[in-house]
Amino acid sequence: MGFYAVLPYLATHLGSGLGMAGWLVGLVLGLRTFSQQGLFVVGGALTDRYGPRPVVLTGCALRIAGFGWLAVAGSTATVVGAVLLIGFAAALFSPAVESEAAREAVRHERDTGAPRAHVLALFSAAGQAGALLGPLLGSLLLLLGGGFRVACLAGALVFVAVLAGHARLMPRADPVRERERVQEPAPAPHVVTRTAQPARSSRRAVFANRPFLLLCLAYSTYLVAYNQLYLSLPVEVERATGSQAALGWLFALSSLLVVVAQMPLTRCSARRIAPRTALVTGLAVVAAGFAAVPLTPAGPGGLLPGAALVVLLTLGQMLLVPAARGLVPDLVEDRHLGLATGALSSVSGVAVLAGSAATGALLEAPAPVRWAALAAVPLAGALLAFTLPAGHGGKEQGTRAVTG
Repeated sequence: MGFYAVLPYLATHLGSGLGMAGWLVGLVLGLRTFSQQGLFVVGGALTDRYGPRPVVLTGCALRIAGFGWLAVAGSTATVVGAVLLIGFAAALFSPAVESEAAREAVRHERDTGAPRAHVLALFSAAGQAGALLGPLLGSLLLLLGGGFRVACLAGALVFVAVLAGHARLMPRADPVRERERVQEPAPAPHVVTRTAQPARSSRRAVFANRPFLLLCLAYSTYLVAYNQLYLSLPVEVERATGSQAALGWLFALSSLLVVVAQMPLTRCSARRIAPRTALVTGLAVVAAGFAAVPLTPAGPGGLLPGAALVVLLTLGQMLLVPAARGLVPDLVEDRHLGLATGALSSVSGVAVLAGSAATGALLEAPAPVRWAALAAVPLAGALLAFTLPAGHGGKEQGTRAVTG
């Protein structure tokens, strides 16, 4: 919520408010994405070494500082510095929170028998609720005459509350180190704890893990597809209606679907199908969304094909994202969970960067060719995902959950 109170209005502020050229606005936005998504692996590695609590608290503090800096930044250099700080802050706290959520989901599954996907689905729904409410908060502040600076300060205040909440509620003990201490009170000299383990060994354990790398590639195809909401969907909406005015409503539809339907869908699927099956099915549904665009007759205002894409892509997302996150603890050791969580996002971010250039070139292709090529991306991901272990929590059992 704090992030989305600011981000949708950043490009307009840089262009109209500060008078930056279009290419410079694009560069600043690209730097923000790189400093966040590209550096998730750094935050994940720090989480494995120091535990999630200090990494989360540091990231929240840096996000507060970044929003405060952006509120007063008036030159290109200060804007770039503030944006990089905002992105790097997320690169710290996001993998730490996500890896701890996955670890707690596994613990909850072990203690209660409830599928871990329930916890991870709630995590996704909460994030989408923030994505839905954040722009409304930013718009309200702008309508009240507060301007972009007030929106930045509101975002900073939200993160003050986030920082206070984590400081109050997040366990002070490192969960992995505590388990090692309790389960192995007198380790043999050759046993390597997480803190002492060389960073090179950690990287090898994650990046030489073939099933995990296949998961990264499969998940990357989803993110390349999801990025089309910002690349191909605007072109389709403008072609159909003559403007992009309806885009905001379609984005709101996507967020609202996740908020309303994520938990019921996960409750229905988590006990019936394995995580691998949910991942494969979700990617297939995303592919169907792209295939449906040229096949869907234009509805009121010509928006029906675009709406069909948004609905199917969002339904696929609701199936596959909790499943993918739930598979990570099955594929890597618990002490590498932070690095693996960060790597999942960083590898996917690199794929999106490369894939955006390729899919952008398709914008000039005939519509049937363009949408068929876009559908082939998540379909290829589904085929990759089919080679993964079934995962824990469904009817198929291919691996054992890591419980520490």
